[in-house]
Amino acid sequence: MTESATLPAGQPGTPVIDPRLPKLTEVPGFRAVIGDGWGTPDRAVPMVDGAASAAAAHRSRLAAEFPGRSIVVGAGRAPVRANDTRYAFRPDSDFCWLTGCTDAEDAVLVLSPGSAVLYLQAPAYPGEEEFFASAARGELWVGAAPGLADWSRALGLEVRSLSTLDDDLGRLSDPLVAGPVGDDLAGRHGLEPSPGLSRVLSELRMIKDEWEVGQLREAVDQTVAGFAAVVREFPAAIAGGGERWLQGTFDRHARTYGNGPGYATIVGSGPHAPTLHWVRCDGPVRPAEVVLLDMGVETRSLYTADVTRTFPAAGRFSPAQRQVHDLVEKAHRAGLDAVRPGRPYADFSYAALEVIARGLADWGLLSVSVDEALSPQGQQHRRYLVCGVGHHLGLDVHDCAKASDEAYKGARLAPGMVLTVEPGLYFHPHDLTVPPELRGIGVRIEDDLLVTDAGAEVLSAALPLTADGLQAWMANA
Repeated sequence: MTESATLPAGQPGTPVIDPRLPKLTEVPGFRAVIGDGWGTPDRAVPMVDGAASAAAAHRSRLAAEFPGRSIVVGAGRAPVRANDTRYAFRPDSDFCWLTGCTDAEDAVLVLSPGSAVLYLQAPAYPGEEEFFASAARGELWVGAAPGLADWSRALGLEVRSLSTLDDDLGRLSDPLVAGPVGDDLAGRHGLEPSPGLSRVLSELRMIKDEWEVGQLREAVDQTVAGFAAVVREFPAAIAGGGERWLQGTFDRHARTYGNGPGYATIVGSGPHAPTLHWVRCDGPVRPAEVVLLDMGVETRSLYTADVTRTFPAAGRFSPAQRQVHDLVEKAHRAGLDAVRPGRPYADFSYAALEVIARGLADWGLLSVSVDEALSPQGQQHRRYLVCGVGHHLGLDVHDCAKASDEAYKGARLAPGMVLTVEPGLYFHPHDLTVPPELRGIGVRIEDDLLVTDAGAEVLSAALPLTADGLQAWMANA
């Protein structure tokens, strides 16, 4: 990580001002040579085919929901990681859905009746001081940077400099606001988040168009390939690489064939498998244990998959591991069968949970009847499955989260929805309510489904469901 040239490096933690290394912005000789002698780099905007036209259709759908209103949507900026370093930038999902723009920090979209304008930070090119002095805008720091006209051609939008946004916002009357627009801008113009706008955006995003479905297919296909890459590395993980090796394998695959992981990769081996979000991935992988892999590739258009399988590290399930896996598989199939257009959203969760409750009762792990456990006042079986059994999927791994309960959990499934089904059983190693042979076993099965006119398509069907199928798939991966 390169630091500004205004201060030389001294001892760690104690930078000193050295007159032999002056502030470059104040040196006449340097300024005389830094601005000239540069050719024009390739400043093409990296765009996914179809993204701009899909975003235009999305803007039309949103405008129809708020006729006559102005709307402001911010892209946000990367959060600080530590001191003066930041995490990689990823724009707000609503902003991305409306623009197709995946890499423009601090950008703001303004929709007004009959117009759409995107405001971007103009890059600094040779001849401008910020070309070499600004780590945020200078092309010498950030690399070849598309200009405003380049962005306009690529996105099919009018694009203006962010420096003009203040004046333009001053002419708007009570705009609706979504996404992170920045505290300074919000303070100057009294911009307050509009919950109603965020809700409508989430609900519009529930129904994916053909282009979005294509992006999700690509995400799932690359994720399945990533599972194969990870499974091939099980011997290296057992030999000492551990969970970190498997996590790194998938994350490298996701970065190579997409934008990166769609969320923090979960690799839970042995006693870590029952931990729902084991993202630390810092434990060993032992041959007698299962490995729970919950992973998703995010495409360059920022749509993500979300798939889970649980594998025996050495290639074969033990009898106890298979017992747990078979019950989760049975619950999973019940959930898959309940995903149909017109059925209540909650049906697939109820179907999967009923199978889990009856299976636990058969094993003697319920202290009440199955009917009592399944009642709203019971839910004793959820001790071993405290998370949800599925969710919408799209630009966010938990997509459409700001929708109303009526439009989400209370809705009926409709063609174009993409969702996950993911039952599991999680028996922690220190859970004294389960037999010793089951302690430390965690199993989750998760698939991504597209609701169709006739039923549902399992997008991740290339991965087996059965214990035997997984064992054979591992052998051939």
